[in-house]
Amino acid sequence: MREKNSKRLWLKTLFRLIILPGLMWSCEDKEPELKARGIQFHFDHKINGEALVFNSMQYTNAAGNPYEVKEIMYFISEIKLYQNNGNIISTGNLNDIHYTDTKLPETQEWLITGDFPTGSYDSLSFTFGIRSSKNKSFMFVNPPEVNMAWPEVLGGGYHYLMLNGWWRDTVGLRRPFDFHLGIGQIYRNNTGQVGDIIEFIDNSFSVNVPGTSFVIEEEKFTKLKLVMNVERWFVSPLIYDHNIWGGAIMQNQDAMHMGCVNGKDVFTLELFD
Repeated sequence: MREKNSKRLWLKTLFRLIILPGLMWSCEDKEPELKARGIQFHFDHKINGEALVFNSMQYTNAAGNPYEVKEIMYFISEIKLYQNNGNIISTGNLNDIHYTDTKLPETQEWLITGDFPTGSYDSLSFTFGIRSSKNKSFMFVNPPEVNMAWPEVLGGGYHYLMLNGWWRDTVGLRRPFDFHLGIGQIYRNNTGQVGDIIEFIDNSFSVNVPGTSFVIEEEKFTKLKLVMNVERWFVSPLIYDHNIWGGAIMQNQDAMHMGCVNGKDVFTLELFD
């Protein structure tokens, strides 16, 4: 009798060790596989509807300044998607900030994944730059993002935009411009001296990109082209004149404010194959 009981106990133990794990594994295999969906952004840069040609003084802005573009670097953050039914979908903190550099093709793609609701969307918005609550010095430690550092004495954090190029002034001289946006400063008595800074200004701004509707489907990535129309930095609603503001504006809040006002109309959205 003891021999039979021992045999049964041995068989039960063998069942638990070999058979049950196999059954559990089989159940796990039958659970549906979750596949990501989301948006694949491609960043493009145009002037007057045509592909931007770098290092060629073939453009003229609304103020009559002949100019050329050398390079463009910038951050966008806090993407929000707007459904046709009025719902607003945030991409969340994991996909919060993206850096784009016209000299680095790998930065001109941004894949945002997540459990976004499927269906129709009519527009999107984002923050140009990084809001001051997040724009902290030393949060990037590697290039290329680290190269966007904004001087600590001018407010710290990182540039929102570096649009570098050349313009031809009123006497025909070719002069460099650094159209840079970031934290602004207010100076006591407008001295422009670092020791006289009495306030810092968060110049980041929201951009609403209407126009092209798009659809997010199950297990697919929707491809969208986000186009920076470079000429719009200088034209609408305020006409920006390099001859007035000069080549460097990091300590000129009035000039940076013009760029921020105009920047709200700089981007358009296209479907991308």
